[in-house]
Amino acid sequence: MLRICSFFLFVFTLAAEPADWIWSGRYVVSQDAARHVIENGAIAIRGDRIVAVGPKAEIDRRFQAKQRLDRPDAILAPGLINTHTHAAMSLFRGIADDKKLQDWLEKYIFPAEAKNVSADFVRWGTRLGCLEMLLGGTTTFTDMYYFEDVVAEAAKEAGMRGVLGETIIGFPVADAKTPEDALRFTESYIQRFRNDPLIVPAVAPHALYTNSDATLKAARALANRYGVPLIIHLSETKSENDTEQAKRHSSPTETLESLGIFEGRTVAAHCVWMSEGDLAIVKKRNVGVAHCPSSNMKLASGVAPVARMLTLGINVGLGPDGPAGSNNDFNMFEEMDLAAKLQKVTTLDPEAVPAGAALDMATIGGARVLGMGKEIGSLEAGKRADVIAVRLDRPNAAPLYDAISQLVYALKASDVQDVMVNGRPVVRDSKILTLNERQILIKAAEFRAAIAASLR
Repeated sequence: MLRICSFFLFVFTLAAEPADWIWSGRYVVSQDAARHVIENGAIAIRGDRIVAVGPKAEIDRRFQAKQRLDRPDAILAPGLINTHTHAAMSLFRGIADDKKLQDWLEKYIFPAEAKNVSADFVRWGTRLGCLEMLLGGTTTFTDMYYFEDVVAEAAKEAGMRGVLGETIIGFPVADAKTPEDALRFTESYIQRFRNDPLIVPAVAPHALYTNSDATLKAARALANRYGVPLIIHLSETKSENDTEQAKRHSSPTETLESLGIFEGRTVAAHCVWMSEGDLAIVKKRNVGVAHCPSSNMKLASGVAPVARMLTLGINVGLGPDGPAGSNNDFNMFEEMDLAAKLQKVTTLDPEAVPAGAALDMATIGGARVLGMGKEIGSLEAGKRADVIAVRLDRPNAAPLYDAISQLVYALKASDVQDVMVNGRPVVRDSKILTLNERQILIKAAEFRAAIAASLR
């Protein structure tokens, strides 16, 4: 009898497909086209790709894995996608809260950056940001800052995916004295990282109001020459719109359209003060919108018409923005929750943005904003293996009736237990595997002392 069992085990092993990993959980929230939620589900992974998603029993029959992660008290979901942030600004966390945006920028942030930003600042600030993001289930982040080559190096060290834009702005900054210098630097940065498996380099003119028309056009031409995204702040505040109306009798969106800035892959952050005409341009040009509810609320910038955007079929993702006045963390679970609730209370419609739509914005919707919908954002065969496990054995997770509702309204970033990016485990049992957490926190304290001294 033992010989017969051994024979059938041998035959089964030969017949099973090889896999590097099988992850299983109480639920798999796939975010595929049908939005399947699989109870007692599993994911088979080979290399950096998902090879199958389905019921655990079926995956176990089909695949023989080198390693397993079984989480019977967890939801498996796609890694969260942050479509707008400034990771290195984690080192400015809390230095200028409760200010108006223009005051915050001009009186606090720009001066603090002039005194403190360096390649070393950016490296450690990005490490701190990546540490927080990965522990909270974010596997892809979209960045706009200086020394973006250093941001890319830090992201790769962390094992994190990034769409990383070098900032181009119309005054001297730490890594470029002129916009022309910034454009030259950006081109060499793009050339270095354009074929990287984790990094998508991007061109990031800060905003219409901080760049000349000529610089904006040059940024668009550079992005198109290399087929990379252009990232820009757009219509974040009423004063931005009012200033442009007074100057050219057009909205910022209309001005950028007239300059040809949307003629190529574009991610526009905020998009708060948008008319129907503006939204029509965004839809026509397939501009991806990065909605930043925490930031817009904290700075009292206004409420982006996200429900209307979604009705029009505009691709909308979520971003926490920068953790220094506009938002003090990188918590994408918080952004999902607020994105849904903010639209409900401002439209007086509890059905305005349901939980599923909020989760879409943090996953497959965010992927589409970045032009990466075929690679990330859902758990499907052929896609990159970016997966998170969110634990369900805590009081805020019980009882559970609907896995998607639980992810958006009940579960927290601190409930993330495991994270995989590109087929590589980077968080296990809520502990980072790729970075030295203690060293990063020590360096953050050192930078805090230096920054505080510089502001006296």
